Amino acid sequence: MIHFNMTVIIGEISNFVAYIYAPAVLVTPLGALSIIVSAVLAHFMLKEKLQKMGMLGCLLCIVGSTIIVLHAPEERSISSVEEIWELATQPAFLLYTASAIATALVLILYCAPRYGQTNIIVYIGICSVIGSLTVMSIKAIGIAIKLTLEGTNQAKYFQTWIFAMVAITCIIIQLNYLNMALDTFNTAIVSPIYYALFTSFTILASAIMFKDYSGQSASSIASELCGFITVLSGTAVLHSTRDPETPLITDLYTPLSPKVSWYIQGNGELWKQKDEDESSPSFITILRQDYFK
Repeated sequence: MIHFNMTVIIGEISNFVAYIYAPAVLVTPLGALSIIVSAVLAHFMLKEKLQKMGMLGCLLCIVGSTIIVLHAPEERSISSVEEIWELATQPAFLLYTASAIATALVLILYCAPRYGQTNIIVYIGICSVIGSLTVMSIKAIGIAIKLTLEGTNQAKYFQTWIFAMVAITCIIIQLNYLNMALDTFNTAIVSPIYYALFTSFTILASAIMFKDYSGQSASSIASELCGFITVLSGTAVLHSTRDPETPLITDLYTPLSPKVSWYIQGNGELWKQKDEDESSPSFITILRQDYFK
């Protein structure tokens, strides 16, 4: 368990660092590579058989990730948190933020109580929309930490702390509804849908805020889009090969149908009743203590 926690911590720190030095439109789609590593490790360490369709899914993820890396935009140079704040307060991104918050509130307050247990898009939609804001805030905090380590203190700017509060709030909401989705629906269905929606909203938010695609040719944008679709297809294929989750048996003493019940009358005689017969015995069961002596 300790080794598992350490690997999770190392992975999240590495993901955090990646957002500092690379655009979100590159880092987020490459998250599918973790699915490949998990499948390969499960094959060798947990002896879970990796089927041919699973191998095809891994191959699609690798090909799509390669296309994304080759055509990804370059990271723009940022010198202060104030510059990120200007990007975050531009009208286009403010409109996106307002739309994301409004959508999340509708899903949380109206849709979740009514359709959350039956429609998988409700919980995952909340995670994905809020998650895009999480990534933007995390990227801003990461850049602030990098600039501070380089000698330019960013903690003196109030914008840094606003980004930190937004990130903490969004992470709590995102994890809460992601856990609700995983508790309600099959993981093999939740994972690819969540990956598709979360990555799509994150790419859209990053493209609006940081203008990642400005200066890129139409062919490069189209190639990266094709790479993302390829990764998405590989993710769906890989998860479709997973064994379905077996329901937990809560009552070990529940017999299989048909069921027969036996009742002991006061005179010691037995009365038999099948479950299909909904009528109840017209007598009151009396168990005398001296009957068992």
